[in-house]
Amino acid sequence: MVSGGKQYKVALGERILVDRIAAEPGSSVKLDRVLLYVDGEGTKVGTPVVDGIDVDAKVIAHERGPRTESIRYKSKKRVRVHRGGRSYLTALEIIAVGGIGREEKAGDKEEMEAEPKRGRAKKAAPKKNVEAKAVEPVEDEETEEPEPKTPKRSSRRTKKETK
Repeated sequence: MVSGGKQYKVALGERILVDRIAAEPGSSVKLDRVLLYVDGEGTKVGTPVVDGIDVDAKVIAHERGPRTESIRYKSKKRVRVHRGGRSYLTALEIIAVGGIGREEKAGDKEEMEAEPKRGRAKKAAPKKNVEAKAVEPVEDEETEEPEPKTPKRSSRRTKKETK
C-alpha cells in the first residue's frame, strides 16, 4: 500500500502511522494504491498497482511524530546550521484489505462516534458534597494558653558578642 509517497506492509487489524491525511478521526478512508497483494491462494503483483484491490482504514487520531534534528558544522568557517522539527502523522487501523474485512460490531460503531482519547488526560475525581456541621464550643474551666516559643539562639557569634 502507498500513502504519502511511502510504502507500507499492512494486514487486517493492524495499526499504522502515515503522513497526515485530511480526514476526521473516526471516519473511514479508502487507499487504492496497492502494489502487491498476497492471500492464501497466490500473489498478485501490480504494474505499477494491482487493479480492483483497495485498503479500507479507519482514522484513529492525528498525532505528531518524534523530534528529528539535523546539524551542519564546518570548523574554522563559522558555519553552524541547526534544523529540526516534528512530522504530522495520522494513526490508521486497517479494516479491510481487498474487500475482505472483519464484520463491524455494535461496539465498534459506538467507538467511532465517541471522541478520540487524548494522551495523559485523566478525569478528576468527583468532589463530594460535604455539608457544614455545627460545632459546639467546648468550655473548659481551666484554659491554659501555651507558652510562646523562644527563638533559637544561633551558634554563630557576631563581632559584638566576642568582645
